[in-house]
Amino acid sequence: MNEEKKDLSERKKLILKAIIDAHIENGEPVGSKFLTQNKQIAYSSATIRNEMAELEEMGFLEQPHTSAGRIPSELGYRFYVDSLVDRYNLTQNELAELKRLVLNKQTELDTILQNAMRLAAKLTNYTAMALRPRMLRITVDRYELMRLDEYTLVLIMVIGQTIQTRHVRSQIPVPAEVGMQLAKVLNECAAEKTAEEITMPLLMHMERQMGEYEFLVSPVIKSICETITGYDGGEIRFEGINRLLSYPEYYDMDRLKEMLALFERKEDLVKILSEEAGQIGPGSEQVQIFIGRENLVKIMDNSTLVFKTIKRQGTPVGAIGIIGPTRMDYKRVIAMIDTLTSGVTNVLDDGTPPAFTNDQDPVTGKE
Repeated sequence: MNEEKKDLSERKKLILKAIIDAHIENGEPVGSKFLTQNKQIAYSSATIRNEMAELEEMGFLEQPHTSAGRIPSELGYRFYVDSLVDRYNLTQNELAELKRLVLNKQTELDTILQNAMRLAAKLTNYTAMALRPRMLRITVDRYELMRLDEYTLVLIMVIGQTIQTRHVRSQIPVPAEVGMQLAKVLNECAAEKTAEEITMPLLMHMERQMGEYEFLVSPVIKSICETITGYDGGEIRFEGINRLLSYPEYYDMDRLKEMLALFERKEDLVKILSEEAGQIGPGSEQVQIFIGRENLVKIMDNSTLVFKTIKRQGTPVGAIGIIGPTRMDYKRVIAMIDTLTSGVTNVLDDGTPPAFTNDQDPVTGKE
């Protein structure tokens, strides 16, 4: 944004904010006559029209029809989100809902994300998403082996919050204690190692540890490498897709079908959002907002995506987001996503629910 656009006069800011607030509320173009009824704008209709014309020339407003009022442009929404949006104070009922979620003694990340997503959709009346981003470094945290019968072992691999299993068959009977020994060797030698780090010298070392049952090591390591090279951990879920039908921006059935098709192409969204989440530094506490054509997916050029990463000990493990029209109730959505994700992050870190205050600006991360 150039210096001219950064240095809007206070009068222009007041008029731009009033137009965006009104358009978010009723979805209609806003004219100068409507603004003269705003008690905070003590200017004549002619002055307001001149300021609106200049705001349009600067790219903050658009005029859909010659005789109509103005609506915000993407640039207008971006300036609004960055500089003008009011702090939204959550209601007592909303705070109570959030508190109930984080006080629920849940341990599985998937369950936490899914419940947070459902609550976000309910409290904002937009479509909510829960993202578990792709893992950049995939390793097995822990190995277990279960003896199915004397010829078959079940290899159990714990990867983050997910469990993967593979069957390993032997040509000769395998005593129960051998399975226990193999699990011990795997946890000592192969746990928290990527497929590339499980080298031939390491494999040979494990074979020596297994003695006469060294033949089990090779098929087990093959199963491990196949599993972790084919597993990226990424997943995305949606809640309240039908809520889009509440907004005129999605009344066009062709456009709605394209949006629904996008929700079906989950791999594309997982890839894009995982990259965005991965770029958020460990110290960042900001809500991410993508307005219209800022979205990397073309069909979302009339939509806004608001999301924030959930972290465990500073590492991104998921994200909760809201998808809706660019005419979104930004102050409410930003406050909701910020409070919700901060609460979940706090619980994941130390099990202590937050106080749910509004002391920190969710967009800038500053007090």
